[in-house]
Amino acid sequence: MLNRFDRPPPMAGEAEVKFLDGDFRIVRPGAFVRCAVTAVPIPLEELKYWSVERQEAYATPDAVLRRLHPEKAD
Repeated sequence: MLNRFDRPPPMAGEAEVKFLDGDFRIVRPGAFVRCAVTAVPIPLEELKYWSVERQEAYATPDAVLRRLHPEKAD
């Protein structure tokens, strides 16, 4: 039995997330989502970049630019 000071174990695995304007909603609990460009896991507490239209997460601003402007990629 947990008391009020115990924390449940962190959720493992990949989360399913619904990306909204300025926020996101967790559909299936997990610890991370994957970058749509690099496939790097992004811990949910560090998730800053995503596309509402594409429903994709991005690890870095560079990944966003590579996805939105592939013609400019190296």
